[in-house]
Amino acid sequence: MVKRPIIIDTDPGIDDAVAIAAALFSEELDLRLITTVAGNVSLRKVTYNALKLLKFFNKDVPVAMGADRPLIKAPIDASDIHGESGMAGYDFEEPSYDLLLKENAVNAMYNVIMSSEEPVTLVPIAPLTNIALLLKMYPEVKEHIAEIVMMGGSTARGNAGVMAEFNVYADPEAAKIVFQSGVPMVMVGLDCGLKALVYPEDSQQLKVMNKTGNMIYHLFNNYRGGSMKTGLKMYDSTAIAYLLQPEMFTVVETFVDVETAGELTAGCTVVDLKGYLGKPSNVKVCTDINPEMFKKWFMG
Repeated sequence: MVKRPIIIDTDPGIDDAVAIAAALFSEELDLRLITTVAGNVSLRKVTYNALKLLKFFNKDVPVAMGADRPLIKAPIDASDIHGESGMAGYDFEEPSYDLLLKENAVNAMYNVIMSSEEPVTLVPIAPLTNIALLLKMYPEVKEHIAEIVMMGGSTARGNAGVMAEFNVYADPEAAKIVFQSGVPMVMVGLDCGLKALVYPEDSQQLKVMNKTGNMIYHLFNNYRGGSMKTGLKMYDSTAIAYLLQPEMFTVVETFVDVETAGELTAGCTVVDLKGYLGKPSNVKVCTDINPEMFKKWFMG
């Protein structure tokens, strides 16, 4: 079986760590590059976290550092959710920096995409700053990208602003560039993440399952994306789940744009489910997920 080549653009992040684990050990995915971007915590911290994960998993995937701030707006972070380090709760070994490339994330993505014999899928599970810069600096890559499968956005309310999901809210101008790029795109947003839950009994099962499960269990004890009692939200893992089992999602093709200037709604993904704007579809939007299918896949 030919593995699907992917690049993960990430800001680890506890739920990012779980998504990266799922991708690294999938028999169907070929993770060729991890790029980092400021988001959950600072660029330096998220890059350090990515390297710690690769050391833990004993995987040699190159890592490239990207943007340390949004294109225009002031930086925000989510250390209140993920802890000061971004991955609080587990005592990782000190990583090697051998996997860290000297080139920046945009050039590293360009090189991987253009040297691949088959189109590469981009999987951003973080603010879209790096992806926007790639598409603006090297528009020729568009023909060589199979699709962008992102975790972010929402068809309804937000979790960082009234109407804005965190990854889009963190850099709405970048998100607008990506949505308007013409590259085939899938949006796996809050609508699915809010239902992609790991419950206390699942966490206890993970704790004794294996080394990875034990690590994830300890991260979960410091994760504020939900609670151990009501269920922890596995936002970023939903993007990997879509790549591997799209049948667990309800998908609608429609027009999506990003509000950047709204005084109260900046970062809102405007998902035109009713066709009010009269514009052609540009995104496959995941509007729902089968929670039982997700749980079975996740625990597997």
